[in-house]
This record gives sequence, structure tokens and C-alpha cells, in this order.
Amino acid sequence: MSNQTIPDGRSLEELQRRSEILRRRLADPSFLQNRGLGNEVGFYTFCYNPALELQVRQLVAQLKSESESGRLPCRIEEHNLYDTLLDICRERRILDRIPQQEQRRGPAALRSQLLKTASPEAFAQAICRQPHQPGSVMFLTGVGEVYPFLRVHVLLDNLQPLTAELPVVLFYPGKYTGQSLSLFNRLEDGNYYRAFDLI
Repeated sequence: MSNQTIPDGRSLEELQRRSEILRRRLADPSFLQNRGLGNEVGFYTFCYNPALELQVRQLVAQLKSESESGRLPCRIEEHNLYDTLLDICRERRILDRIPQQEQRRGPAALRSQLLKTASPEAFAQAICRQPHQPGSVMFLTGVGEVYPFLRVHVLLDNLQPLTAELPVVLFYPGKYTGQSLSLFNRLEDGNYYRAFDLI
């Protein structure tokens, strides 16, 4: 990666540095076993400049490859939230009808219907359908692709009782202050207090 400067000041070099810290965390037995959290859930944010979306996708693919080859001592379960949305719509047999519904009823009515069909509870159930294996880490990606259908802080609330045994890393294109989330560094995405900034 070259040291290309991104408008908000964060560079590709900085992403590379943070990526190496993430890689070390994924090899840390305490992290993998959710130890040292003081009874808190193992939810972590990996925040990044939205302009680096393609590089972060490449990073996720690389980490998954390292996990599959045994270079990382964990099993990475990636759940892209946009793909999860499509899966929910396929299961409900509405995916093919979405374009016609939008044309007939308008985008606002379609959004309202999708919010009922693909609720945060439905997302959480779809993500946790398969049992988690020991030594797994869950990656949540595609956050920006499902906004405003899904607000990530509500998803985390619904995931909490289903993921107590494994760390969850939220790849977030924006900022997390420890109290609130800001998608794309400009959209208020809700208050949330239970996650830890990974780096």
C-alpha cells in the first residue's frame, strides 16, 4: 500500500499499521476466548475512513485466507449485511418482486415494508443460524450498504444474547466514540456503549 493521503487525514499507511494490530489480536488467545472484558460482551469496532472501503474489503479477504490456511489460529465467520438482507428477502420469496413494488408503491413504502421483513431480529437470527465453533471470530461487514434499512446499534443489541461465546468485529465505515456511532463520519447512527474500539 502506498502512503496515499485520504481527505480526512487518515492514510493507507495508517490502515496498514492498524491492520497489523488487528492481525495480532486475531492470534491472541485471550481475545479469541473473550477474556479480560469484565463481564462485557466481546463486541469490537474496526473503524475506517469510508474512502478506504475497497482496501478494507481486500483486508477482510486476506484475513479470511490466512485463517483458512492456518496462518491465523482462528476461524473467521464473515457476515456481509447486504448479502444477509438479500438472503432474508430470498427466504421470504420477495426478492424478485422488489423492483416492481418500488415502481408501483414508491421507495418510501418499499422501505417501510423491508423494515418489517428484514428486521434487526431477522438479521440476528439469519447471522446466527449456524452454531458457532470454538475459536471462531465473527466479522460483520457491509454496514454502509444496508443503511438506512438496518441501524447497526440495534443489530448489536439483538446479537448480544446469541454471540456471548465469540468475539464480534464490526468493520465500520465511520467513527465510534465509545458512546455513539457516526456512519461515513457524518450520519448519526445511534448511541451504543457496549463495544470496544479494537485499535
